[in-house]
Amino acid sequence: MRYATGGGLTAEDRDRRERVRREAADLFERGALNREVAAGLRVSERSVERWRRRWRDGGVAALRSRGPTSRCRLEEEQLRALEAVLERGPVASGWVDQRWTLARIRELIIRMFGVEYTLAGVWLLLDRRGWSCQVPVRRAVERDEGAVGVWREQVWERARK
Repeated sequence: MRYATGGGLTAEDRDRRERVRREAADLFERGALNREVAAGLRVSERSVERWRRRWRDGGVAALRSRGPTSRCRLEEEQLRALEAVLERGPVASGWVDQRWTLARIRELIIRMFGVEYTLAGVWLLLDRRGWSCQVPVRRAVERDEGAVGVWREQVWERARK
C-alpha cells in the first residue's frame, strides 16, 4: 500500500528539526544544562549531548543537517520505473502469487538495474518512497463464513452469558 504523502521526512519536517537544533544552540549560548534543553525542546538528553559536542566544535553551522545518511543508488527515473512494476503486482513480474516480499523486490531491483541492496536497504528505500508493510490475513481455504456467523450468533452468545 502507498500513502499519498510519501515516506521519509518532508521539507517541512526537515525545517522543523533544523529549527529545534538552532533553538538548542541558543540555549547552549545562554548556559542551559542538557536536561533543561532536552525538557524544553522535548528531545532526548542523548541528542542534546551530541548537539552540544557538535556546537562546541563547530558552532551553529555544525548543527545543520548533513542530509540523508545513505545515498540512494537508484536514479529518480529508475525509482519511478520500479514503482510502476510494483504497482502492476508480483504476478506481472513472474511470481505465482500476489505477495511482494523484500526478497522479491530485491531480486527485481537486481534484475532491472543490476544494483544490489540488502533486505534492510530495500525496506529503507520503500519506506522513503511511501510504501508500507502489509501483512496478509491468513484464512483457511475450508473456512465457511456462514457457519462462522451462526457460531457467533448462537454458540458465542450462550458462552458469553
